[in-house]
Amino acid sequence: MKSVKENISAIKAYNAADILKSTVLFSNIDDDLFRLFESEAIIKNCSKGKLLFLQEDDAEFFYVIASGWVKLFRETLDGEEAVVDVLNGGHIFGETAIFDNSIYSYSSQIVEDAVLLMLPLSLLKEKIEENSKLSMQMFSAMSRFRRYQDKELEHRDLQNAPQRIGCFLLRLCKSNVEKDITLHLPYDKTLIASRLGMKPETFSRALSRLRKETGINIKGSTIKIDNIEQLSDFSCSACSSAYPCEDMH
Repeated sequence: MKSVKENISAIKAYNAADILKSTVLFSNIDDDLFRLFESEAIIKNCSKGKLLFLQEDDAEFFYVIASGWVKLFRETLDGEEAVVDVLNGGHIFGETAIFDNSIYSYSSQIVEDAVLLMLPLSLLKEKIEENSKLSMQMFSAMSRFRRYQDKELEHRDLQNAPQRIGCFLLRLCKSNVEKDITLHLPYDKTLIASRLGMKPETFSRALSRLRKETGINIKGSTIKIDNIEQLSDFSCSACSSAYPCEDMH
């Protein structure tokens, strides 16, 4: 377990302004409005396993991920868990509750130690009603997510399992970096398998084939990509878009 000093150090390594700027929603808003959200932000260090909220809870906050991994999920009527998404740094979640009567439509849990930025949902709702530029940013972010969901459906129809994993890895890469990329995935790879609609054993076989086809190096939860062009050529050959996708982040 981390000490209090380690937790404080982890939080001090981040500042609210940098975290906000990493998102589509807040990257291009007016300075005064940006400073308002920055002043209301709370940076929180969260340990693996922590439940942030449950489906149908009243929504008080939305979140920006500075580091770590967060699982969004729903429970089926028979008690099974359906993974909606597994998100890492730079992603926002919980914000769409403003369109659902301020109720969360899914549950969220920390799956690898994370640093999050918490912001009041009431503030977002108020400022979207007042500020047309922010509302357009919000709709733009939602539109990008919808295009991403449409692309996910396309991938399920057209891509084989190794290609879907490759596409998932490409989504985690920074588009301006072309070599020596290192990705750290959640240790429990069954999460990613579930996210991609695969059984764990299918995921393991597909990951091995992806390694053979693209030369990626896999060691535990760490994946190194020496040739992103080789990975993108293989993964995107059965996709209507070329790397980097506009809806990657």
